Amino acid sequence: MSAVRTARERVRAELIREITETARRQLATAGAGGLSLRAVARELGMVSSAIYRYVPSRDDLLTALIIDGYNAIGAAVERADARHAKAHTGDFAGRWLAVCRAVREWALAHPHEYALLYGSPVPGYEAPDDTVPAAVRDTVVIARIVTEAHAAGAIDPDAPDGPDVPCPPPLPSIAGGLDRVRTIVHMDAPDDVIMRAVTAWAGLYGTVSFEVFGQYDNLIGDSSRADYFDHTMTLLGRLIGLKP
Repeated sequence: MSAVRTARERVRAELIREITETARRQLATAGAGGLSLRAVARELGMVSSAIYRYVPSRDDLLTALIIDGYNAIGAAVERADARHAKAHTGDFAGRWLAVCRAVREWALAHPHEYALLYGSPVPGYEAPDDTVPAAVRDTVVIARIVTEAHAAGAIDPDAPDGPDVPCPPPLPSIAGGLDRVRTIVHMDAPDDVIMRAVTAWAGLYGTVSFEVFGQYDNLIGDSSRADYFDHTMTLLGRLIGLKP
């Protein structure tokens, strides 16, 4: 019986993989809002009632795709940071740039999956809490870079404008939010550093989204976008206070 169950589990896992791969392809044509379990079943040659044995609802399918996407981008960021940290000990600014490039490269290679994660919300869908661990994988890496840089004394306390024009301190009203950042992504740094890091993180995804969604089409040529991106991420690294 154990061997039979194992075989059934393998078949089930393979069918679920085929369902999610088919749904991922449909993101490119129908978008997240147009994703349909019936359409997925039709493409796989299944009767529509059969697919519900494997995926109970469209929202469950969206959740699976979202978790897969977050895990994929998180894994790309983790690999990029590990490679740079191994090759360039103590180069925290370089690690920041490496993970930023990994986010951009993944987004450009998977624009429809990126749109599912960071584009317009899907009407009627609310991501459940079990998406959170995958969603913060990339942010945990950034938090680790900032934490290690702070511990090593590699963050400029006067960044980004120098001692004559210091950054304004974080408002008391957002202190609770900064504490949540500490808890969720394990960033151990003063409030002002965490605030700068959150701002840089938002700038990273804002810059990537502008490129993926075409806002730069009439502004920055294709051949210049990688250089523009690197320059922007370097500026954001300086905002955090990461010393070159």
